[in-house]
Amino acid sequence: MTILKYCLFLSIPLVLEIGIAMADTSPLSMQQPHESITALPDAEEHQVRRVVEQVGPALVRISVVETDYRDGREVKSRSFGSGVVIREDGAIVTNHHVAGRARHLRVTFWNREEYDAELVGTDPLSDIAVIRIVQPTDTPPKKFPAAILGNSDAVKTGDRVLAMGSPLALSQSVTAGIVSNPRMTLPFFMAGRLRQEGEDPGELVVWIGHDAEIFPGNSGGALVNLSGEVIGINEIQLGLGGAIPAALVRQVTEAILSNGSVTRAWLGLDVQERLKSSTQNQGALVAGVIPGGPADKAGFLPGDLLLTLDNQPVDIQFDVQIPEFRRIEAALIPNKPIPATLLRDGREVTLELTPTLREPYEPREKELIPWGITVRDLSYLKAREMNRDTTDGVLVTSVRTGGPAAEARPALQPDDVIVSAGDTPTPNLKTLLQTTEKLLQETSENRVPVLVTFERRNERLITVVSLGKPALVSPAAEARKSWLAVDTQVLTREIARALGNPDLRGFRITSVFPNGPADRAGLRVGDLIVSVDGTPLTASRQEEAEELTVLVRQYPPGSVVNIQILRGNESLDIPVTLELAPPAEREMKRFRDDVLELVVRDMTFRDRVSRKISDQVSGVVTEMVTGGGWADLGGLRAGDLILSIDGAAVENVSVYENCVETARKQERSRLVFKIRRGVHTRFIEIEPKW
Repeated sequence: MTILKYCLFLSIPLVLEIGIAMADTSPLSMQQPHESITALPDAEEHQVRRVVEQVGPALVRISVVETDYRDGREVKSRSFGSGVVIREDGAIVTNHHVAGRARHLRVTFWNREEYDAELVGTDPLSDIAVIRIVQPTDTPPKKFPAAILGNSDAVKTGDRVLAMGSPLALSQSVTAGIVSNPRMTLPFFMAGRLRQEGEDPGELVVWIGHDAEIFPGNSGGALVNLSGEVIGINEIQLGLGGAIPAALVRQVTEAILSNGSVTRAWLGLDVQERLKSSTQNQGALVAGVIPGGPADKAGFLPGDLLLTLDNQPVDIQFDVQIPEFRRIEAALIPNKPIPATLLRDGREVTLELTPTLREPYEPREKELIPWGITVRDLSYLKAREMNRDTTDGVLVTSVRTGGPAAEARPALQPDDVIVSAGDTPTPNLKTLLQTTEKLLQETSENRVPVLVTFERRNERLITVVSLGKPALVSPAAEARKSWLAVDTQVLTREIARALGNPDLRGFRITSVFPNGPADRAGLRVGDLIVSVDGTPLTASRQEEAEELTVLVRQYPPGSVVNIQILRGNESLDIPVTLELAPPAEREMKRFRDDVLELVVRDMTFRDRVSRKISDQVSGVVTEMVTGGGWADLGGLRAGDLILSIDGAAVENVSVYENCVETARKQERSRLVFKIRRGVHTRFIEIEPKW
């Protein structure tokens, strides 16, 4: 079975062997790139070493915090890839599938220098992204070693090449091979498997195929010739490796660095290879025409044979020639009319065709927390595929289970299109965001019922969505009652028989809380409580575990009760002065942090006892951490005790809330949490995007 995949880092295996060339395999090592080459002639080995020394300093390992949108929320995850510095100001080229969805970027050079980076722009269709190192504004700008983009058009089969990058998130490495095919394309049925953001790079890219070993994490790394020039950016692994040619890389990166994006033309035209039954030796078969698109308006029809486009001959005999046509199409000038010659019913027809600007197939997604959904705008092509006559509306891409949209009747579903909220039409995401904010500001309630109109296939439906989120309300304090300050277990019939007294009823003490009423009275672990103030206990089943607690709670605090116990062969009556029980866990104040995505609560008496935390230690307990949130990404776990944030002691939930709110207003890029986990204390960094 053919394996086709990107080279993005997924996981680090325990044992790794990388053929002829690799740096120190320790993930912590960032030594200067080197290799152990034993199979090359001495002269070529010397040449390879020279190339490594020349290009190696311009290579970076990229640590990425990226976002995905599923289950009605924005989910963060961490991955790694490679990149190549192409300008001295710190501009770096890599793959879109490495950095195109990044929320946070950090790059590491061979000499262990690390820098934050920002996304300049990205192009899913070519799978190219450009990032730039963020330099301090209070110091002179630093110049970084930059690689040279070579002439990929001159590459020939058999040329020696080096694949350089950071596979598996390790330090930089290099492997050697030859060019297997300088113009490698994928059959149509395979190219579509590379689709990302709705775009298919196989429509545009003709790869440099080579056999230098590449691994997950090599994506965005350099394919280098023995002159030390970068002739491609490694992207895919198909038995052979596949690199995006430097000519296309140069074109895309220059556009992104100049404009932040790539401008391309679009015809709304599907073409394919000529049928084998065709008697023509030129042209491309028009397979389909997008309704309302430029080709449709110009009069193209399925079955036409396209002979020339803008006076350039068109020839697609095999599907692997389609990328060349797509590059010609993309290079046209939007809104400038061009001629197109067709063969229709045996005669030539000339049409005037006006290309339009190609827009992203899938605009950026957004999480709408008050709705419990993720959404995006509709592109023209997506709208047509959904048989819609307009792009007005907001497309629902996922719905959070148990969220407001999921609880509506009927519930919203993926691929629904929201067309109005309340009395306000929502032609786009920006309007929906503004409408949502206004609706929430106009009420003090936690939930705002809103009449929502949406379209599902051919139906136009309405529903009521209660926008907002349930307030995390701490339960009202319970009436405080007396307690013994012990934990117990029921003396079941089985235990009683094992103790040699089948008629025994009551409770066995399993723990005694320090300095509590029972502790001061002298009760011990292992004592068997059989009566309270002369009232025999009757518990003999697990279902009766509350009998002792209920009985003791009937006495007011300060009461002295007589506890009859069995201790070994003795029967003792021990007076105990009862005290007010401390608040239970369910009574503690809680706070839901929707930015960092966690819930914290104040500590209880039991927390301190079970964890052996002294009264001098303050903090809040992490009760829940949402997977894929900023807190989870930083390493915070449920059960952690948060002691401080950025050096400020977190005494209780109110202090935590104030600390995070202050950080939000200051837009701090990093928060340092000091936590206690078990017997260990550690510091973790959380890097939110406010």
